[in-house]
Amino acid sequence: MNENDLPVHPPIVFIHGLWLHASSWEPWVELFASRGYTASAPGWPGDGATVEATRNAPEALNDVGIEAIYNHYAGIIGQSETKPVVIGHSFGGLIAQELLANGLAAAAIAIDAAPIKGVTALPFAELRTALPVLVNPANRHKTVSLTAKHFHYSFGNTLTEAESNALHERWTIPGPGRPLFEDATANFTKDSPAAVDTHKAVRGPLLLTAGTKDHTVPELATWQAYMLYADNQDSVTEHHLFDGKGHSLTIDSGWQDVATVALDWLESKGF
Repeated sequence: MNENDLPVHPPIVFIHGLWLHASSWEPWVELFASRGYTASAPGWPGDGATVEATRNAPEALNDVGIEAIYNHYAGIIGQSETKPVVIGHSFGGLIAQELLANGLAAAAIAIDAAPIKGVTALPFAELRTALPVLVNPANRHKTVSLTAKHFHYSFGNTLTEAESNALHERWTIPGPGRPLFEDATANFTKDSPAAVDTHKAVRGPLLLTAGTKDHTVPELATWQAYMLYADNQDSVTEHHLFDGKGHSLTIDSGWQDVATVALDWLESKGF
């Protein structure tokens, strides 16, 4: 086989979620590169270049909301000659769906994505995860950090305390409270930034995934999002469950299993 026979893949853009730094995607970038993809993981507007830099200047993320995050990635993607595949985790998964619906991406994978407008499920675990931020209205305009204990409940509940604490120390950064407030009120807000055209958008394929043990985005929320797309007959939407996985599934010791599912799905769709 010569180089002209090799498959040409679209670029991959990884989008991190709340409280994780973009560098947490580094193992994914390396794995995708080994499979012939060019991948990048730009941070949110206000993120520092490193975990330490972001922790040292958290005020740069104050009041950064969903619209600002979306516009930031739309601007990055708009500079690409080829539409990328976007892969997002948590709030990154919500942004990935918006980019896809608006025609800026060729395909998207939303991993345990934050609920889009129309999702009504609010299990106790999800409420307990967000409550420390939402309980104080002033946090809407501030940047909030997760303690190791809260991270263990919200992200690392399927892990030992030692592994969860190590991930917290390595990858977590302060996160803006505004996206949580915007998402919590999405169903009561006419022009919510968490709204996605699930019904009429003609777009590339979308994979929605959920961890069955996720406390931050319980699988019911992902299933409801999937059902919102059910009447869109012009576009492909698929659903995948990761049995026994929590919200840390993109960064914990089982991350490669999740990444392999993503790679296999992309290749099955011709990407």
